[in-house]
Amino acid sequence: MALEKNTEIRLSEVLKEKFIELGLQGKTKKEILVELVDLIGRSKKLKNKKMFLAALMKREALGSTGIGSGVAIPHAKSDATKSFILAFGRKQEGIDFGALDGERTYLFFVLASPEKEVGAHLKILAEISRLVKDKYTVELLKKAKDKKEILKIISLVPKAL
Repeated sequence: MALEKNTEIRLSEVLKEKFIELGLQGKTKKEILVELVDLIGRSKKLKNKKMFLAALMKREALGSTGIGSGVAIPHAKSDATKSFILAFGRKQEGIDFGALDGERTYLFFVLASPEKEVGAHLKILAEISRLVKDKYTVELLKKAKDKKEILKIISLVPKAL
């Protein structure tokens, strides 16, 4: 998915049902990241899962992508991917992901971006941040019964102005 400089980004167009997992099993940050990379690995756009996991781990070493309020946005730019891949995972009991607020993390948006796509990478991250800034939306995502409901919640969020 190539994005033009002034293109509006809709998460509902980037996130696909096959990249949603509502029953993450990992008990540690690394185990969750491995599961999320496996989820992204369902895309033919990811050339090398091991290389992308290393990029995610390197990014996490700079500082946790656990932004608080039960949400983490692990992300990395890497030559391991041909284009943008967005996945969503949920861990019902939550885990200690090193979030900024010290709380458990339940919702994970993971983004794989091509190395040179800095602008669009930042736009997608900004849209995810805007989505989860609303506590009501976060609660809906935590309680959603299935993948279709996750996609519906995400699609109903108004566009940025």
